[in-house]
Amino acid sequence: MPILEVRDLKKNFGNTEVLKSISFTQEKGQVISIIGSSGSGKTTLLRCLNFLETPDQGVIRVADEVLYDSSDKASLSEEDIRKKRLHFGLVFQSFNLFPQYTALQNVCLAPLLAAKNDPSQSEDQIRQRAKELLDQMGLSSRIDNYPHQLSGGQQQRVAIARALALNPDILCFDEPTSALDPELTGEVLKVIRELAEKKTTMIIVTHEMSFARDVSDFAIFMDEGYIVEQGKPSEIIDNPKMERTRQFLSYYK
Repeated sequence: MPILEVRDLKKNFGNTEVLKSISFTQEKGQVISIIGSSGSGKTTLLRCLNFLETPDQGVIRVADEVLYDSSDKASLSEEDIRKKRLHFGLVFQSFNLFPQYTALQNVCLAPLLAAKNDPSQSEDQIRQRAKELLDQMGLSSRIDNYPHQLSGGQQQRVAIARALALNPDILCFDEPTSALDPELTGEVLKVIRELAEKKTTMIIVTHEMSFARDVSDFAIFMDEGYIVEQGKPSEIIDNPKMERTRQFLSYYK
């Protein structure tokens, strides 16, 4: 059974259709890259999966739990939405760290809030887990630094550790290197590559085509709110079947 099933997902902003009948599945441990030009709906798709936006139609299922079904008209409470978000971790392109907290505090914040309703983990256990994640990101010497004391690549690695801290089923990246220069981009892509080698289930919105081809198990090309083409990255990126995909990828030759 897929870890994620998205079926007939639609999202409008006013009269503008941003997502038009998006459907795909994902297996546990699989890395999916989503490519496409700006405005194609990639970020909106991630925001719908993470319940930062509410879809207008469709079904989202994680494992055997239905997170969203437009045929169910019952309204979702804020607590319901918070619980559904725990299935996903989201790494933003602009880091979104809290400037008043250290790297360690940024990573600990969400688990400590969650622990108020689930006392199975102590504060010491949460802090230890956060330290281990920051060490995994190569940041063990930076745990007491504030965001302004870190490079962009280091901030993004803190953001990845923060997203992993709640043990999400699926880790999502929204163009995680778009705000970074080439050297810092390499730092972040190395971390994501290592996560892929550990079979972390990930969805990555990216413009790094060679990275998408090398690291992903599956690729999706979106255009104007539709999935135009999906399949093995080597086929989609190197031998696209659709003319629109070929046009888009020609800019990366």
